[in-house]
Amino acid sequence: MTYLRKPDWLKTKLQSNAQFVLVNNIVKQHGLHTICSSGRCPNMSECWNKGTATFMILGEICTRSCRFCNTLSGRPLPPDTKEPEKLAESIKLMKLHHAVITSVDRDDLPDGGASHWAETIKMTKALNPDITIEVLIPDFDGKTELIDLIIAEKPTVISHNLETVSRLTSHKS
Repeated sequence: MTYLRKPDWLKTKLQSNAQFVLVNNIVKQHGLHTICSSGRCPNMSECWNKGTATFMILGEICTRSCRFCNTLSGRPLPPDTKEPEKLAESIKLMKLHHAVITSVDRDDLPDGGASHWAETIKMTKALNPDITIEVLIPDFDGKTELIDLIIAEKPTVISHNLETVSRLTSHKS
């Protein structure tokens, strides 16, 4: 198999300022994950320097192995029950007005992580009452009752990542 290298114009060097260092330190100190670092986003420096980060809950290991994604896949660790509180506190420390939250897929959990999602939104709103919250949720295997758990917590924006086309994604049999 031949791999194509990224073109030079797509490669960026991470440049840090005080805000980047602050975000990075808070993420590390609270044991959080961001899609920025897990997905090796080329815009991480630009976003973090502006005080923006997309948080990834439920760990950094996904139970799926989508060909378009750089996130680790395999057997994830159990969810961190303190993560909702850690994330809410981190958002407060970063003084964010808008938070974006996504997650790995957790097909290993009976509810796909929906209750963890709901608790994360609830805790974030409680500690940051003026914040807007954008969630990029998994598909929860199409179980609408699990999606309803997230809707009930009333995040500002509910979305789902659609980063590929059907011809590039294998179908379940």
